[in-house]
Amino acid sequence: MFEFTVNGEKKITDKSKNLLKFLREDCDITSVKNGCSEGACGTCMTLVDGKAIKACLLTTEKINGKEINTIESLTDREKDVFAYAFTEAGAVQCGFCIPGMVISAKGLFNRNLNPSSEEVKKALMGNICRCTGYVKIEEAILMAAKILRENKAVPKVACKGLVGERMGRIDAHDKTLGIAEYTDDIRFPGMIYGVALRTKYPRALIKAIDISEAEKLDGVVKIVTAKDIPGERYLGHIKKDWPALIDIGEETRYLGDALALVAAESEEIARQAIDMIKVDYSELKPITSPEEALKEDAPKIHKTGNILSHEHLIRGNAEEVIEKSKYKVTYKYKVPFTEHAFLEPECSVAVSNGDQLIVYTGSQSIYDDLREIRSLLDIGEDKLRIVSKYVGGGFGGKEDMSCQHHVALLAYITKRTVKICLSRKESLIVDTKRHAMEMELITSCDENGILTAMKAKIIADTGAYASLGGPVLQRACTHAAGPYNYQNIDIEGTAVYTNNCVGGAFRGFGVTQSNFATECNINKLAEMVGIDPFEMRVINAIKSGQVLPNGQIADEGTALIETLEAVKDVYYKNKDRAGVACAFKNAGIGVGLPDIGRCKLKVESGKIHIKTSAACIGQGLGTILVQIVGEVINVNALKIVHEMPDTRITPNSGTTTASRQTVFTGEATRLAALKLREALMKESLIELEGREFIGEYSGITDKMGSEKENPVSHVAYGFATQIVILDENGKLDKIVAAHDVGKAINPRNVEGQIEGGVAMGLGYALTEDYKLDKSVPKVKFGTLGLLRANQVPKIESVIIEKNIKELSFGSKGVGEITCVPTAAAVQGAYYKLDGIFRTELPLKNTFYKKAKK
Repeated sequence: MFEFTVNGEKKITDKSKNLLKFLREDCDITSVKNGCSEGACGTCMTLVDGKAIKACLLTTEKINGKEINTIESLTDREKDVFAYAFTEAGAVQCGFCIPGMVISAKGLFNRNLNPSSEEVKKALMGNICRCTGYVKIEEAILMAAKILRENKAVPKVACKGLVGERMGRIDAHDKTLGIAEYTDDIRFPGMIYGVALRTKYPRALIKAIDISEAEKLDGVVKIVTAKDIPGERYLGHIKKDWPALIDIGEETRYLGDALALVAAESEEIARQAIDMIKVDYSELKPITSPEEALKEDAPKIHKTGNILSHEHLIRGNAEEVIEKSKYKVTYKYKVPFTEHAFLEPECSVAVSNGDQLIVYTGSQSIYDDLREIRSLLDIGEDKLRIVSKYVGGGFGGKEDMSCQHHVALLAYITKRTVKICLSRKESLIVDTKRHAMEMELITSCDENGILTAMKAKIIADTGAYASLGGPVLQRACTHAAGPYNYQNIDIEGTAVYTNNCVGGAFRGFGVTQSNFATECNINKLAEMVGIDPFEMRVINAIKSGQVLPNGQIADEGTALIETLEAVKDVYYKNKDRAGVACAFKNAGIGVGLPDIGRCKLKVESGKIHIKTSAACIGQGLGTILVQIVGEVINVNALKIVHEMPDTRITPNSGTTTASRQTVFTGEATRLAALKLREALMKESLIELEGREFIGEYSGITDKMGSEKENPVSHVAYGFATQIVILDENGKLDKIVAAHDVGKAINPRNVEGQIEGGVAMGLGYALTEDYKLDKSVPKVKFGTLGLLRANQVPKIESVIIEKNIKELSFGSKGVGEITCVPTAAAVQGAYYKLDGIFRTELPLKNTFYKKAKK
């Protein structure tokens, strides 16, 4: 028998159960989050006799006689202080890690209420944040310590909520205190649990699946295989090549393929049943690289062959110009798969209610979920409703089906409420990754350093299924020449199927990869010309009215040169240990594809309700939309309510991807607010009760391969320059990131995006790698190489605002570009420091990756 207290309440149990599960399942304490269950992430941090310890590493036996405390046990004053500090500092983005951060801070305060920055960093070493870069979390903890130490009153913050204000996030309070509800926090009476059986081998022929013994296990409700699917088995946003379940007589294509689904009264029973299912495999040799896949005698992964897509962008005559140019450099570059590592593993709950099905998700587009699940179940739109809970990070990794289609299928067949949560191990295998790419680039310039031409060949490992591999390759190619003023390009790209993990959308969307190669080549050219890399970029930087390499004319809001000027002094003061890189990134899907933002404003109970399906995945979109409405109507933010995405009540505003939502849904919201403002000139808000005002914005662009001399590929581009400074030992010292964001609707939000993106880019450059051996992942969450608080240097963000367009008040997307130029800037800094020109990520033989002896 084990006895202990939880938040002052005595608990007695005779079971030695994992403490994380005990707190969430037996005590219904959902502020303690399940991020990895392997002791790596810190989302389940609790206080054990006042000391911060991860609950997933403890059992009820180990805590016998001890006192356990979670956020719920904090005093009202402590809750007010933490909520204020984390909101005011802008420390909350997706929010999934924040309760764990608060507990680590409280553990620190129990020892020391006057900590230094280094002591705060040390206290957070057990916590991982993927959104913020830790900068504002550290600031929040120091702020909270000061208020508590000096016994100050919590300041009352007055904010009108207008465009340009540093308004606190509308969801920061609830996320900080663990009140915000994510999908895994949902509890329904009679809920059962689903688990998928995954293939044992990346590539194998499935000869038979025997579920007979597993079906007999007490507590098993239903086992579903491919033959039970009522609708279309193959799914996919663009290309339907991804089977929901592999059928007998088919080959598996990667280790994440599902063969069967078990629904049971508990997750433990479901997993036990999974182990009892007998599968007759005929193991086949996996195709582990694009090089293998492109061989003439290579087995076909898909009936259509092993090439997903091919792009060839030609403008001018690159080959001829390169040949005639004074200087030219040719290098091959290699970048790895990388894991999104969002803190919240994928989870969905499906509720069967008669002939209606409600699916609760935490994805990046409820309407994508609606379309895919409808196709799988072959049901009408009126029979299916998708509701989003808070999303614990995405970065592109929650665009594809992960478990929401499986949970819907189980609920549809069993007529029960079903929950599926992927374990972290499962998530690492199943979800999409940033594409691994191999790139060969030839870049040329004249004797003065003026860029003349570029020729590139890009091979992307798209893994087992299409996902968004085609558009990712396209963006890698369309941005490969960089944000410079020259007109001769020849860029060929091929996305190739393998039996590796699936390559999909990831912050930067292909540009992160090609930018690394382009910017590194420019450093070499500068050296040949005899000028500084910074000067090389100033000479060639695109300016308003000039033509980008893709033919689009840079508009009057283009501010690349301004970003360079903003970091010039800090670069030259640290010239011997500083690297520089520039980037540009589209806002919106563009290239002639339908791209629509939608918003509905409805007056309910005297307040303005914002209804849109645009997902907030940590970027703070809800807050942005509140500020846009506040600006147009000049109404206090307290009068505005942002509702969660719900296909029953919120219009389709497309996927949260391509740095598009602030621009597209922001503009749709502005247009709806203008209609409401006009109505308010004649009637009061009370008189408008129940009225709806709809806004829609469609971005019109030209398709790829347009014959126009100056096609418009995208409605807007953001530009950036980042400086990375090392110390004499090669350790990161400081990053200065200047970003052209058009107009910062909320400067604090923008800073948070920049800091988080830079930290992610640093990991990409130096420590992160998703290792595979014969197409089998060899990683855990704790070995991905994610940077922790004590490893992230000072990050200074510089916001450049130049755009004066009406479109969403001139704002441009900033979510993706923030991590695009970082790796190249790091490479440039190391090249300055030690003279080694590195062409592979993560960079080898650095302070962070020592050479093997």
